[in-house]
Amino acid sequence: MTPELVIFDCDGVLVDSEALSISALLGMVERAGGRIGEDTAYEHFLGKSMKSVREILQRDFGLEIADQHLTAMRVELMRKFREELKPVPGVLEMLPRLGLPFCVASSGTPERIRYALEVTGLLSLMEPHLFSAAMVARGKPAPDLFLHAAATMRTTPGKCLVIEDSPAGIVAARAAGMRVFAFTGGSHAGNPALKARLASSEPDFIFADMLQLPDLIAGLGARVRAS
Repeated sequence: MTPELVIFDCDGVLVDSEALSISALLGMVERAGGRIGEDTAYEHFLGKSMKSVREILQRDFGLEIADQHLTAMRVELMRKFREELKPVPGVLEMLPRLGLPFCVASSGTPERIRYALEVTGLLSLMEPHLFSAAMVARGKPAPDLFLHAAATMRTTPGKCLVIEDSPAGIVAARAAGMRVFAFTGGSHAGNPALKARLASSEPDFIFADMLQLPDLIAGLGARVRAS
C-alpha cells in the first residue's frame, strides 16, 4: 500500500546536522567535567531528545548537566548551524516531487527545528507541520512523537512511512506501527558501527540517495498491487 503520509526526522534526514550536533554535545560534556568519545556519543545519543540525553548522561556516565551547560551548548550549536549547516543533498529537489503529504517529527526543540530548516532553505516547504519531542511525554525510542504527528495530520499509523537515520527513531516508528526507511546519506552515516545498528533495528528498507525516495515510495504500492 502506498503511504498517505511521509514523516521525516529532521537531523541527518532533511538537514546534514548530526556531526555538528554531536560536536556541540561533546563540548557540553567537557564543560560539565566529563569526557566521552565520538563513537560512544553516536551510540548512546543519536536521534534522542535533550531530556533523554541528560537522563542517560546522569544514569550511565554519572554526569550532571546543569542548565548553564545546556544553554552554552545551544548557543554553540546555533552558531554551527548558522555557519555550516546544509540541507541533505537532494532534499530540496525531492520534496516537490513527493506527491504526498509530509511533515517533520524531530527530537529537537521547536526552536531548533525551525532554525535548522530556515538556514537550509527548507522551512517554507515543511511548515506548518513541524512536530517536536517537546510536544509529547516521551521522546524516541518511544512511539509518542510519531503517533502525535499522525493523529494531528489525521492519518492512521499503518498508512504512515517514517524516514529516519537513527536506531532510536527506527525503533520508535516500528513501535508506532508504521513502516520506516533508514536513510544513510548524511555525512555522519559512514560509521560502520552505526550502519550495523541501523540494520539490526530492522527498517523496511535502507537507502542513501534522497532523490530516490519518490520512486521507492511508488515501488511500495507497485509491490502490493503485484502481490
